Amino acid sequence: MRLKAQIIPKTLHFKRPAGTSRGAYTTRDIWYILLTDEKTKNIGIGECAPLPDLSCDALPDYEEVLRSACADVEQNGQILYDKYENYPSIIFGLETVLQQIESNSFQLWNTRFSRGEQGIPINGLIWMGSYDYMQEQIEEKLAKGFRCVKLKIGAIDFDKEIALLSSIRKDYPADKIELRVDANGAFLPQDALSKLKELSKYNIHSIEQPVRQGQWETMAELCRESPIHIALDEELIGINKIEQKKELLEKIRPAYIILKPTLHGGIKGSKEWITIAKELNVGYWITSALESNIGLNAIAQWCATLDSPLHQGLGTGLLFTDNVDLPLTIQKDQLWFDSSLVNINDIISWLYQ
Repeated sequence: MRLKAQIIPKTLHFKRPAGTSRGAYTTRDIWYILLTDEKTKNIGIGECAPLPDLSCDALPDYEEVLRSACADVEQNGQILYDKYENYPSIIFGLETVLQQIESNSFQLWNTRFSRGEQGIPINGLIWMGSYDYMQEQIEEKLAKGFRCVKLKIGAIDFDKEIALLSSIRKDYPADKIELRVDANGAFLPQDALSKLKELSKYNIHSIEQPVRQGQWETMAELCRESPIHIALDEELIGINKIEQKKELLEKIRPAYIILKPTLHGGIKGSKEWITIAKELNVGYWITSALESNIGLNAIAQWCATLDSPLHQGLGTGLLFTDNVDLPLTIQKDQLWFDSSLVNINDIISWLYQ
């Protein structure tokens, strides 16, 4: 291979602010890698998208490190994982762009999903906001046929969030709709268990990150005592060595881990988490992290190579006003892809707009 990389930064704009317990995002800065194999003329496009205030690699020197990583790939034809292990979004972008060079297609892996023969079940995501806005989203998702709904909580009054859950359960019992909640670390350690007990009245499948990461003793105790299964998300960020991953999961023993390749070590790092989780009988599912459709496509196609039977979190590509057009569609509660409709020249033109 004779590889040549170009880095193209873009800023995407949310249709409306994407609210989390850490605040709301209105724009999304992304760096795209346009990689060409000058020998075969194969072209790949990878997405590097750290999240401010969340990613371990959202640092002032990010673009400089990205340029160094791309230069190493040009020279070596492979990713220097040890050198860039603290930059998971860069690793993910390089992994997927090299996979596209190898496959010479936006059909990155040969699966029923990539061939357009099977969809991936996904949850309907309810963003934080006012009571009325969250209620509006819930009604929309249920009307579209979603069987799993995930609510981000912790931004409005807890009693109002409970009222939302109660209103869903009045019309949709647990055998009809699976309810997940994501606290994004919003609960205080001293009242987390009481809130978990209150939430358990509504047959909640799981809660993500009830308290802020880094409190291993507290989280381990909650996992032992909670009436709701606990899933770790932010807790995994910045834990990039296998020994650390094993220590964390053995200590906390969650029911699930939620993997975002952009945040959790790229594909290689996420596979390490999965291997350890399986050894400890910990479940997992895959989630995107506000990527554009290029990143979402890569995550979905990798997800389709796994054997997770759960609803995945892959429906966020519709949030932007200026997203790249890719044939990713949501039909009821499944994400579908049609590689025959991809025109790489149109995508390259979009990169330079």
